[in-house]
Amino acid sequence: MNDRAGVDFNLYLITDRKQVPGGDLYAAVEGALRGGARAVQLREKDLPSRELYGLALGLREVTARHGARLLVNDRLDIALATGADGVHLGESSLPTARVRELAGGSMLVGVSCHGLERALDAQEAGADFITFSPVFFTPSKAGYGEPVGTERLTEACRRLRIPVFALGGIKPDKVRTVLDQGAHGIALISAILAADDPERAAREMVRLLAAGERQKVKSKE
Repeated sequence: MNDRAGVDFNLYLITDRKQVPGGDLYAAVEGALRGGARAVQLREKDLPSRELYGLALGLREVTARHGARLLVNDRLDIALATGADGVHLGESSLPTARVRELAGGSMLVGVSCHGLERALDAQEAGADFITFSPVFFTPSKAGYGEPVGTERLTEACRRLRIPVFALGGIKPDKVRTVLDQGAHGIALISAILAADDPERAAREMVRLLAAGERQKVKSKE
């Protein structure tokens, strides 16, 4: 699926194999894909290159079976080598403009943002979408300081022309809230991967996203 077709998903699953009960990341991701997830970011920062490459190859097979997109965190080389659909950049990654140049027009480029200035810079540098975080408190994002909150999320969604994914503490009861602020979708880890049944958890998130989108359309009529 590495023919770039824009951001055609609103649920963005980010991996963390350490949060998966039993540790079988492939099974958890496949369950999420059966539940309706259509985009996965491989984010296993502690793995050496060879192991990360092998994991990316395996997830490429899993996502391809479900017609889903695979993005690799930070490592453009591994994304290119495994035929992934894109790369996701963090604070310490190569500059977005340079990655866009190297990736060409066929790959998606996502960027992690924790403030409006970086988000605007990412957009101008050629990013296809951003994750904006942490919207709510979550232990995995505690190192980035206090949550940005919904007001700053609203401002980012209003100012940007590219899709904004709300990330950080996104539980089922928060989906409608972030959609109402203008978010294109949600990005998450534990709400699905740490669940006893990732398929059911993903299916519920997909249902909530669809319901939120229907309500947004209805409110504009």
